[in-house]
This record gives sequence, C-alpha cells and structure tokens, in this order.
Amino acid sequence: MDNFEPLIAVFSCHYCSYAAADLAGSSRIQYPPNIRIIKVPCTGRVSVNHILMALENGSDGVYVAGCLKGTCHFIRGNYKAEKRVQYVRDLLSEINIEPERVQMYFMSAAEGNKFAEVAREMTEAVKTLGPSPLNKSKS
Repeated sequence: MDNFEPLIAVFSCHYCSYAAADLAGSSRIQYPPNIRIIKVPCTGRVSVNHILMALENGSDGVYVAGCLKGTCHFIRGNYKAEKRVQYVRDLLSEINIEPERVQMYFMSAAEGNKFAEVAREMTEAVKTLGPSPLNKSKS
C-alpha cells in the first residue's frame, strides 16, 4: 500500500476556500495533485448525499472547505455544512468506516498556505487509512 495515492474530493466555497486554492496556485505553493476541487457557491449547499456520492464514486476522502466561522457570505452556510459533515462522520462510524475520511475546514481567501497545508494533511491521513471501502469503481 506504499504506492497508494488517495483521491480526495474538496467541496470548496466560491468566496473563501476556492479563492485560497487560487492564491496557493498563483503563489506556486505546492500541494498534492490528487486533490479534486468542486467549487460550490457556499458550503451550505453541500448535502449529505453529495459527500456520500463522492465517496461512492471514487474518492477515498472528502473535505468541505468553507469560510471562517462568522464570515460566511450566506450568513450560516458554513455552520449548516459543519453539521452535515458531522452527520456523515457519525454515519460512517456506525457502519465501521473511518470517519476521518470526511472533514470540515474553515479558511479565508487570503490563506493559500492553509489550503495547501490542509490538502497535504488530508492526503496523508487518508493514505494511512487506505482505499475507501465505499468506492464502487475499485470493486
């Protein structure tokens, strides 16, 4: 499993974390190439089904990256997303799948370094867990 490279889906808020990813790229800050960014208007639009479908359709891990708490452009979207992420984590735990495969992060548009750091951290965490047992495409 040393050569296992996890595929990580990132639901990224248009206003903050997507801008942070853009800043990381334009600043040439390196982060793993296995990150697949899905831009959403607000993390509050990310449903439980979106997260589960990402895991089911090829992702070994998923994280939702939204605005800093208290700064959401849609007021409470990132709080809603945080609750949904926790629900998915609890659900995974109930079926004996590592809840660490799903995370929530908060960052501002000016935090390109943090975006890259989170991408590296999530990749390493999922790498130690191995391939997702929910992934239909690998079975």
